Amino acid sequence: MKLEDELRAEIEKWTRRLDESLAGVQPSGEHGARMLENIRAYRADSGHFYQRGDLIRSFECLVWAWAILEVGKELGHLTGP
Repeated sequence: MKLEDELRAEIEKWTRRLDESLAGVQPSGEHGARMLENIRAYRADSGHFYQRGDLIRSFECLVWAWAILEVGKELGHLTGP
């Protein structure tokens, strides 16, 4: 499998997982609301870059979205699965 195909498969896998995780996430206050807004923006940006064939930036955006999600949960600003 080519590196490009592997990256495409990883983006698709982690995008599905992110979407599933976001389905039950709720903000706990203003900080959480801003974090959730940023997560969704990075998720959208990832899709944009994916459609343009810019797989590196697409994956980067997913990494940022996941990082904000995990930090938000750890700090108690986001709740859910």
